[in-house]
Parts: sequence; C-alpha cells; structure tokens
Amino acid sequence: MGTKYGGYTGKVLKVDLTTQETSEYPWTDEDRKLYLGGKIMAAKILYDNIEAGMDPLSPQNYLVVSTGPLSGTGAPSSSRFNVSTLSPLTGFIASSNCGGSFGLHLKKAGYDALVIIGKSETPVWVEVTEEAVLFHDARDLWGKTTSETQDALGGDRGKLVIGPAGENLVKYSSIFSEERTAGRAGVGTVMGSKNLKAVTATGKNKVEVHDRDRMRKVYRKWTRLLKNHPFTGKHLPRYGSGFLLRSMQTHKMLATHNFKRGQFDDFDCVSGHTLAEKHLVKNWGCPTCPVKCSRQVKVDGKLVKGPELETLALLGPNLENNDLELILRWNRQLDELGMDTISAGGTIGFAMELHEKGLWDSGLEFGKTDNLTEVFDAIAHRRGVGDELAEGTKRLADKFGGKEFSINSKGLELAAYEPRGAAGQGLGYATANRGACHLNAGYMVFVEGLGLRMNAQTHRSKAALTIMNQNLMEGISAAGNCLFPLFSFYPGWLLEHQNSIIGKMVNAILPYSSGVVNLLNTLPAGLLPLQFPALPHTKALNAVTGMKMNVGILKEIGDRGFNLERLFNIRMGLTQEDDTLPKRLTDERQVESDPRSKVPLDQMKPTYYKIRGWDAAGVPSGRKKKSLGLA
Repeated sequence: MGTKYGGYTGKVLKVDLTTQETSEYPWTDEDRKLYLGGKIMAAKILYDNIEAGMDPLSPQNYLVVSTGPLSGTGAPSSSRFNVSTLSPLTGFIASSNCGGSFGLHLKKAGYDALVIIGKSETPVWVEVTEEAVLFHDARDLWGKTTSETQDALGGDRGKLVIGPAGENLVKYSSIFSEERTAGRAGVGTVMGSKNLKAVTATGKNKVEVHDRDRMRKVYRKWTRLLKNHPFTGKHLPRYGSGFLLRSMQTHKMLATHNFKRGQFDDFDCVSGHTLAEKHLVKNWGCPTCPVKCSRQVKVDGKLVKGPELETLALLGPNLENNDLELILRWNRQLDELGMDTISAGGTIGFAMELHEKGLWDSGLEFGKTDNLTEVFDAIAHRRGVGDELAEGTKRLADKFGGKEFSINSKGLELAAYEPRGAAGQGLGYATANRGACHLNAGYMVFVEGLGLRMNAQTHRSKAALTIMNQNLMEGISAAGNCLFPLFSFYPGWLLEHQNSIIGKMVNAILPYSSGVVNLLNTLPAGLLPLQFPALPHTKALNAVTGMKMNVGILKEIGDRGFNLERLFNIRMGLTQEDDTLPKRLTDERQVESDPRSKVPLDQMKPTYYKIRGWDAAGVPSGRKKKSLGLA
C-alpha cells in the first residue's frame, strides 16, 4: 500500500497456512500515526479480527509478528520485533518482545509485519523473500530442537522457530530467533497449533528515513548517553540483567520458595556478579545495541547464551536451588526445548509447594534438583507428570488446589520480583494486559528500590506512577526499542548517590507526586509538547518517520495501545476480578512483624481505574475511548 512516512516499508504480509495463499494486509498511514508499530499495531490487528469465545489453538487465531519504525534504521537497541496472539495460557492477549535479527531481516524482505492465519495439514516452514513467499515441507524438522532447526535452515537470514514444547502444545512454549526468545504467554504454542515449525526472512530492501543527517546526530548523542550511564554503560555490560539480583535481595524482592519469602540466604551463589566472575566468557548483544547485556557461557563445552535475571531467580531461589552451573544447564535445555523459563520456574515452584503441603505427589521438592533435567524434558514432550506441568500454575491450582499460593495473574506466572517488597510492582502485575509481566506492569521495582528508593510499601502515588510508566513503555516498545535503555532516563548521579541529600529528597517527595504525575497522565497530547534529553526516542521518531512527535504524543500512543489491549481482553471475558494477585501476596505478611509487608491492592486499584478513565468495573469509559480515537 505504500507510505509517506520514513522508517516503514509500507507493506504488511498476510499468510494463510490453510490455503497457502498470501496477500497484503491493509495498513494505512493513519494507522501508522495512531498505532506506530510493534505491539500496538498487533493489538489493533487482533482487535479487528478476533471474536469473543475463540479457541486460541483454533486455525482462526491470528499470529502477528510486527516491527517498529526505528527497527532497521540503526537506532540504539532497536533490533526488536514483537509477537502477539490470543494466548493459550491466559485466554487474553499475548504480546512477547524479542531481540535478535529477525525483525531486521523482515524489513529487508520488504515487510513491516507478518499476519499468519490458518493451519497447515502437515508441518510446514515458510520462506519470505522480496520476490516470493514459499511453503516448504517441515516434517523432517519436526521434533528438532530450536538450534537444530535453525542450523538445518541455514543461510544468512532471519529465522523464527519453535522446539518440541511448541509442537506438543505446552501452554508456555516460546518462539526463538537465534538465541533470543519471544518467551511469554504461549506464543510458541499457537505457532505449533498451526503446524508451523519455522519462518525465515531475507532480502536487500533498505528502510528509507525522513531526515538521515538529523537521525545520525540523534543516534550519536543517544549512544553516548547509554555508554556514559552507570546502568547501561557499566552494570549491564559487566554483569547482565543479573546485576539486579543483589539489590532484590536487599529490598526483599527476590522470589524465594514459590514467593513465600523475598530473600534467599545463598542469593550470591546465583547472582549476576558470580556469573560474571566464574562463568562469563564474554558479553554480547543484539545488532545495533551499545549496551551488550547478554551473557555468553560454556555448557558442555559449547558457547551458548547465559541466563537472564528472571531465569537465575526463578530456577534458583524460587526452587531453593543455589547451584549456578545447574541453572546454566537448565537455561540451555529450556531454550533448546522452546520453553519460557519464567513460567517453567514458576510452575515447578508451585508444584513443589503442592507436594510440600500434601496436595499433589509430583515427586518435586524444594532443594531437590537431581530430577529436574528429566522433568523439563517430560514437560516438553508431555510425558508422565510433565503433561500436568505443561498446563501452568493456574490450571494446576484448578485441579489440585492451592489457589492462594498459585503465583500468577490472569494465568501468567509472575516474573521474579516479589511484590510484597514493591507494592507498585504488585499493582502493575495485577493490571498488566498480558498477565503478571514485569514490563507491561510498568517496572515499578526500579522506582521502589532497584534504582530509586521510594517507599516500597506505601500505596501513595503508586497508581499514577504505574500508569505513567506503562504508557511510556508501551509507546517505546511500539517504536521498536528494547526497554533496558530506559534506565538512562534516570540521572546516573542520582542513582549512584541515593544517600545524598538530593537523593533522599527525591525519594521522600515521590509518594506525594501524584498530583503532578496525574497531570502528565491526563493532559491531552497537544498540551504536552515536551522533549526530554534523557528520552531521545521522540526526536529519533521525528527524524526517522517525519511524524510530529514529542513526549505527549508518545504517551498518548502508549495509552491508546494499553486501552486497546484492555478492550480486547474485555471482549475475551476479562472482568475487574481478573486484575488480582494470589492471596499469599495480598493477605499474608512477608515479614510477620510488619503489617505493611503485603500488597495493598484493594487501596490502589480503584485509584488506578479512576486515573485511567475506567469505570468501577475496570471498563474504559466512552469519554476515554473517544479521547483516544477508539470509540
């Protein structure tokens, strides 16, 4: 269809696996202006096509792979793409962001997004080039691991693949591109349900931009900002995301014993610091990323990607395991099988507590690690006890009990941050559209202890700050950016000197900042024509696309995306009762002597709804929908 904006190829490819026919999905410049790209673009496509009551594993489900306008332009940390669908794990929207090179290759093939529907009669893989879309028999690939599949496909091209877990419809299976993962909410399960083993993309198309000279100046300044910041220029490159684990321990945010506690005595055995000291071969990163936060380690003599923070915590303290070498091995195994390590660790932890309480004799026990390698393989192939574990914590609780300590929200297992040590993060988990996602939640833990040190347990201003973070992060993700560089939004000197007079003042003021933050949240975009030096995304988007862009517009795009996903979920049956957390986190004290050490969700949620412009049932009002162009 073409486009007047830079940063886009102007084409969206629709692939029907049932008929093996392709067409161009209609996507206009008005759509680009309203929804930008990435996960918000995908949410609009799903909203326009998915009907209430649809089975996520039916051929009629849509799988949308989308890029943002900054992808393929060389922007710092912009080698990202998004995968969205109706989740088989939650029954609500699934959106999973991924690094690696597939998004870049998709744009080189001439497409901003793929829309995949239908189901092949036999296993198939799809080859996308500038000239054609080809369908290949994948029966010889079925059963292969993620790396075996990518090796078999060969060539210098982008690859999306699933492993045995996706083929066997494990509810939390993932999609892999190189060693990067679109990991959450079962996007790989939907791909497997369609008998789609892999997609490749290749081409020589170049992404045109609006003002290349200005774009390069913005990118150079942006790169300097990231390299000079203590988090993105020092801690993440040196220790990876696991550098946060020590701070999580200090602030009682480290998921331990199926979230029964927020601290683990042997925490440093599995920290990012110990990983760097004992196992790191080198750090590396996605194309165009100056941060280079990924770990490269040796497993069985082979250089492979090391575990991220979530994997370290949920396969470590959450299972009462202090063996880092085992975590390295399990991380590799789960990647090869094609499974989400967060949901796998959460599900195993829940099963261990069911066993501990005599509710289910699964053979899984806290601190017992000698059988888990076999258990992970059994999950991927749905053998024995693995068939039950493949369903995730919510369905296990429905069958065996223990709902009060089934650590999920909307059916998605929590990330590794224990929210009784960060109440705002708890609110974010409960309200996030894809379930208990630390990023869709607004990543309030950074304000509540891991960066700044705002009072972690107060309810004051948490709703306003959560909404602001959620909206900005949605917009930035839609642009095609990784969210880690957002650390640099906070002044490095402030993060490094929290005990200074200024640091203490900032943290003391934050609980009383709701008035100002609410103003930012609710003012129309036209009244917020702001540019922040520490938020280069707006200037980059303007230089690349030619669209008018500032903080107000980007915030509004994020707000539009968040509300669109909310409306999609309501269509699929979501109610305000789904915006919740298990009673362990809302009713039980983390520290028995401290009555504040639980998530005050009932105090925060009504305020959150009101600021969002939702009614008491959590439904966006007519006025809210009209203001965002969603009426």
